[in-house]
Amino acid sequence: MGATPHSADSKELKGSGKKRPPAAGKGRPKGAINKHTKELKEMILAALDGAGGVDYLVERANDPRTASAFLTLVGKVLPLQVSGLDAGPIATVTRIELVGLGPNGDGKN
Repeated sequence: MGATPHSADSKELKGSGKKRPPAAGKGRPKGAINKHTKELKEMILAALDGAGGVDYLVERANDPRTASAFLTLVGKVLPLQVSGLDAGPIATVTRIELVGLGPNGDGKN
């Protein structure tokens, strides 16, 4: 195949001789929400507001028949990665408690 002229904006696909648009392969910017996902989220929040908002969720959490569904929802909205103060590491505190045992080994003197 001979060389084909092309504009500086388009790039030639290797081995095919075909050109692709200048923005091909860039995709959606990081963090951009899909249009349908955004609309669905808005509808769900509107339905929750219409059902009673926080009070409705508290009722679902306290009802044994719906508690597992509520906990599933909680698991979906919690962050996937947890970090400490100012995005630093998580601080852990270890506490060792010494308890003296009485002569009978029951902790009573």
